[in-house]
Amino acid sequence: MKHLQLTLILAIIVIASSCQKEEEEWIELFNGKDLTGWTPKIRGYEAGDNFGNTFRIEDGMITVAYDEYDTFNNRYGVLFYEKPFSKYLLHIEYRFIGEQANGGEGWATRNSGVMLHSQSAESMGLNQDFPISLEAQFLGGLGNGPRPTGNLCTPGTHVEMGGKLITRHCQTIEGPTFDGDQWVSIDLLVMGDEYIAHIVEGDTVIQYSKPIVGDGMVTGFKPEAKINDTPLTKGYIALQSESHPIQFRKVSIKDLSKD
Repeated sequence: MKHLQLTLILAIIVIASSCQKEEEEWIELFNGKDLTGWTPKIRGYEAGDNFGNTFRIEDGMITVAYDEYDTFNNRYGVLFYEKPFSKYLLHIEYRFIGEQANGGEGWATRNSGVMLHSQSAESMGLNQDFPISLEAQFLGGLGNGPRPTGNLCTPGTHVEMGGKLITRHCQTIEGPTFDGDQWVSIDLLVMGDEYIAHIVEGDTVIQYSKPIVGDGMVTGFKPEAKINDTPLTKGYIALQSESHPIQFRKVSIKDLSKD
């Protein structure tokens, strides 16, 4: 824990110094007009096939929608940015909208996320459900009590927390619940495999390190893409589609590996 706290302090110093540089160092990952630079991968379809116009740009925002689906039918999807990153600060602003797609699982109501250190779209199996990655989970409140956002889920991966290997799929944090369609801001500080933090509305809600490939919660993968115990020091960023409509008005990154 002391090591993580020290790393956090160093990371904050790095960010504080980099934030004093020109604002143009922030890179907008979508152009507000189309999905140039992004590749969809939906379960049961080849990479690049945007079945049902699932991922689209509406009013300058990335929108995940299911109005062209008859039923969801476990067609989990992800939208991958074209370039992998290792050390970075990722800023996302999202909100849940509308009603869940017909046939979506109960747990997937107002549920989405962003995948970090992910495998590529092209390396996924045709019927693979989730990419091997680290998921910063986005949850919307259901109006009936706490449902915190910013949790960690680990499809096909494990991490260390407090010096211990964590193999349980999801780590639930004690954090804020956001009901309705309000916008939520989350920052992801990723320093290779040394340190990763989820920061919700300015508050760090979880921190971990040393992610590796591991067993659990991924099916349909290509064997060559899943070599257990491989350290995850870099990878792709991907936005999730899990059956509930969601919009992203901001997806921007500061590449800290250049500093």
